[in-house]
Amino acid sequence: MKKSSLRSGLAGIALLSAAVFGGTVASPAAAAPDGAGIDVYVVPEARATAVEAYWTPERMRAAIPADVLASDNRALTDRKDIIKGEPVISGSPQAAGAEIISPTAVREAPVATIGKVFFTLGGADYVCSGNVVSAPNRSTVATAGHCVNEGGGAYASRWTFVPAYENGRAPYGQWSATAFAAPTQWTASGDISYDAAFVRIAPRNGATLQQTVGATPVAFNQARGLVYEAFGYPAAAPFTGETLQSCYGRATADPFGQSLSQGIPCDMTGGSSGGPWFLSSGAQNSVNSFGYNTVANRMFGPYFGSVVQGSYTAAANG
Repeated sequence: MKKSSLRSGLAGIALLSAAVFGGTVASPAAAAPDGAGIDVYVVPEARATAVEAYWTPERMRAAIPADVLASDNRALTDRKDIIKGEPVISGSPQAAGAEIISPTAVREAPVATIGKVFFTLGGADYVCSGNVVSAPNRSTVATAGHCVNEGGGAYASRWTFVPAYENGRAPYGQWSATAFAAPTQWTASGDISYDAAFVRIAPRNGATLQQTVGATPVAFNQARGLVYEAFGYPAAAPFTGETLQSCYGRATADPFGQSLSQGIPCDMTGGSSGGPWFLSSGAQNSVNSFGYNTVANRMFGPYFGSVVQGSYTAAANG
């Protein structure tokens, strides 16, 4: 599917995936490898019910792009023998002497399944992006690990998802989290290769999130080096976070060999964290995660293998 047809087909895929694909278009379910685990955090009910009143339009506009939460990732900076670039989560500024790649992010019309994520961590309010993925519970959002947990630390509170957000408008309302599922490689030690999470969402007005906005399929254990279209709400300059943006290109390996993540040409900045990467089939297969301060205009996303699939299963079946 070419880029133009992927964009026009997303709405249809979102509405049809539950019926056509059932749960996922993943490879057969596989257990996480030895040494890997899944961390599930259930949001206390009292916290979940108070979220919508907290997130006023003013607080949403003032939220900080969540890239600052993991810009000093321990799993990389402790490895002094191989570190060649400092990770900057979701967005890589153009560095002096770095290869120049023409900016590629373009504005998109709102997509019902893709939205902004807002949450509180350490007393500050943050913003990310996310996407509704087809799930047995019909209530699951995919995002970045650092959009639910600071990486080897605390979980977020006041977590809410606003699908199809644009310029302050929330046509489908706010949707609160009831549980987070993420690889322990992220939640215990902040390993950037596993910067992915899935969020279980509470019903709203008697309907599930997937019933209301649809969902896209999600795929795991795919080949590397595929072509992706990535979406998100970059909020750091030169973007405002008020409109959906996209990038397109073929994935390549981490140039420093410091992670298992792949990168695509993209100049989206902080706030786009957690936005979906789609294959030509329309299945989500990664999320916006990080960039390097020495590699201009390249966004990296985690490989969706068996470990990430385990997180999806934990969130999607609850």
